Amino acid sequence: MKNIKIIICLLFVSAEVYAERRRSAKARLNALLIISIGLISIGGQAQQLQSYIEEAEANNPEIQAFELRYNIAEEKINEANWLPNTEVSAGYFVSEPETRVGAQLARIGVKQMLPWFGTVTARENYATSMAEAEYVELMIAKRKLALSVAQSYYRLYETRAKQKVLDENIQLLKTYERLALTSVEVGKASAVDVLRLQIRQNELQQQKEVLEEEFSAEQTTFNNLLNRDENRTVDIVAAMKIPENDPIYGTDALSLNPELLKYDKLYESVAQSELLNQREGLPMIGFGIDYLPVSERTDMNPIDNGKDVLMPMVSVSIPIFNNRYKSISRQNELRQQEIETQKEERLNVLESAFAKAISLRNQARIKFNTQAKNLKQAKDAEQILIKNYETGTIDFNDVLDIQELQLKFQMNQIESVQMYYAKQSIINYLINQ
Repeated sequence: MKNIKIIICLLFVSAEVYAERRRSAKARLNALLIISIGLISIGGQAQQLQSYIEEAEANNPEIQAFELRYNIAEEKINEANWLPNTEVSAGYFVSEPETRVGAQLARIGVKQMLPWFGTVTARENYATSMAEAEYVELMIAKRKLALSVAQSYYRLYETRAKQKVLDENIQLLKTYERLALTSVEVGKASAVDVLRLQIRQNELQQQKEVLEEEFSAEQTTFNNLLNRDENRTVDIVAAMKIPENDPIYGTDALSLNPELLKYDKLYESVAQSELLNQREGLPMIGFGIDYLPVSERTDMNPIDNGKDVLMPMVSVSIPIFNNRYKSISRQNELRQQEIETQKEERLNVLESAFAKAISLRNQARIKFNTQAKNLKQAKDAEQILIKNYETGTIDFNDVLDIQELQLKFQMNQIESVQMYYAKQSIINYLINQ
């Protein structure tokens, strides 16, 4: 009974240590979660876009699969809290061995092997570190999904904004067409000018319809990211502008990127694996008890005649002839070196992507500012043409040229805005914002 009490006490201690490990693991995971909040935070569209990102995280099947993987890894912490099976044996003596106090009838034994002190805790620590690595994988998947949602959203905005500009230009051409018809009536323009203006309107209408097809396809992509009906309407912000100043980041900001934190967690899991390996390489202690019922002698009556035998036992399992643990230690050492080189290589990739994203974002600002200047000058030219019409002279070829330039500059501006925010979303992903 005393041995059984010892085993029960050890189980309670192990359970308490396990609960404490779970609490500390949860605290670390919550700290990681705080780091990963807030992917997009630029422009008035942030709140609307963030709501779409949250919907995607809640409904996307890929994220759900990663969450299940993380739940499995968490459950493995429960699995780690185990002891070797309790051995129960029973035997009956066919040929009863005679002793001084009587014949032994049978043998009943109970035995429990216990790992060396700290082995169960080391096993739980290893399972916890693997769960934390899976959690980082989940965060990476969520951030990649958020990036995909943001970039699809910006492409939808670009398409809608271009359609709006085309509508404005079509209306402008209709105004010019009315001017041309008036000029034809008074003999100051030819019917060819009117036809050219109508042809140009047809071309712009074609572009608008093509963009509507692009929008429909992109809307399907966006809704699939959110795992909802592909024809569901997506609310797009009416207008987006490039902010006056850009936030300044250094490459040090990359250190918190989950893609790099993943390697830190993997390195830690290998370290915990090595601690577990060292513990498993230590002896195991076994406690047991054998009970042997003894029959009474009838031919004589010695002291303790027929007294049953109760034999407590202690055993030790020592891995003397086993190089397995040395080999695992060497594998863990090599694995840590591999993880360090992988992290270094990934850091180089992220730094290159970071520099390219900043460069393209800055290029977008330069292009936007240049197109703004060109657009202003084109509008000035348009005003000059309108004034010429008031004096009775207007060249509708010049009108078409100016209109085409205006449309080009407006389209380029929209593309610059889309590129700016698309690249800023990549920067935010890389620096974990």
